[in-house]
Amino acid sequence: MKKATKITAMAAIILSGFSVSSYAQATATASSSATIVTPIAISKTVDMNFGNVAVSASTAGTVVLAPAGTRTATGGVTLPVTSGTVAAASFNVTGEGVYTYSITLPSSSLTIASGSNSMTVNTFTSSPSATGTLTAGSQTLTVGATLNVGAAQPSGTYTSASPFSVTVNYN
Repeated sequence: MKKATKITAMAAIILSGFSVSSYAQATATASSSATIVTPIAISKTVDMNFGNVAVSASTAGTVVLAPAGTRTATGGVTLPVTSGTVAAASFNVTGEGVYTYSITLPSSSLTIASGSNSMTVNTFTSSPSATGTLTAGSQTLTVGATLNVGAAQPSGTYTSASPFSVTVNYN
């Protein structure tokens, strides 16, 4: 009997230990929320145009079009007084006010052609450069590049068969 009493007492202690641990639990609650921001968007407002370019019969060169719309020539390229239409590409970036965004410019060359003749456009630059800020929810982004002109490049109006892409993403 003493043995049964001891076993019963031990069982009661063990069971009371388990019931005490269940009283040691605590619960808290939390709410959840989300804020949807205005999607970032980009739209072209002006196409890139290097304007009128004169070439040397024997020396290749370049025309560097800055994001500000100014241009400089190197090598066998000269810029005539009659400049034609000169414009850096321009885009309107819109989204959530005061957010910053990253800018991805083309990393490969773009071919522009006139009939069977072609030139390449590369080394794209932008203003702002790398990162922009959406002041009041919008910002103008301008893009320049370098036009590579061959020696004795045939005359003509050169255009791209497909446009180049500029990508923007929220930081």
